[in-house]
Amino acid sequence: MKLEQALEEQHEERGNDHVGSSTETPIREDAFVLSDEDKIERIQKSVREIMLTLGLDLDDDSLNGTPKRVAKMYVKEIFGGLHPKRKPKSSTFKNKYKYGEMLVEKNIVLYSTCEHHLLPIIGRAHIAYISNGTVVGLSKMNRIVDYYAKRPQVQERLNIQIVKELQKVLGTEDVACVIDAKHLCVNSRGIRDIESSTVTAEYGGKFKNEAIRREFLDYINLDTDF
Repeated sequence: MKLEQALEEQHEERGNDHVGSSTETPIREDAFVLSDEDKIERIQKSVREIMLTLGLDLDDDSLNGTPKRVAKMYVKEIFGGLHPKRKPKSSTFKNKYKYGEMLVEKNIVLYSTCEHHLLPIIGRAHIAYISNGTVVGLSKMNRIVDYYAKRPQVQERLNIQIVKELQKVLGTEDVACVIDAKHLCVNSRGIRDIESSTVTAEYGGKFKNEAIRREFLDYINLDTDF
């Protein structure tokens, strides 16, 4: 009993400290055996049980549709990035105009979910790469961020996954990503610090050079309000 209690306390502390376990999202091998419809049905029952346990009256007009809405939202929306079939196809093109400087896509709106408390992470991602002969459509960078954000996440892992995917798509190590986000598990519960945000970064290839990295960070700080 003491061992179980110690493990529970350890898991609680680990979650509160937002410690990540892997650069890959921990997904079981049988994760996609069930269809989306089967998953929605199962989750709906579980959400209903949670609400009943909390003492809510599910015969109320405002609440009786909540279990199904939550289940559909989990499978189709906020955790939709778990399914590999939803990974965006990234169209690449030859860099015919020989643009040799870094390309920066800043202020990409990011919505994700903390894997420790299943509460929202809301922020912005800033991405840069230096072409080695290949470029990618601008909107594809937004879609890659959105895909990896739509799963239970740790911000550091999200940073790494975005960079690794773009390195693979572009065929270059010269990719960087900075994320600045608010975690509602910090802002709305626990310490309830509504002002703090978390900044993480992942630098690959040339971006490990201090001068290149500084240039990227200066671009991020440019006033580009229109």
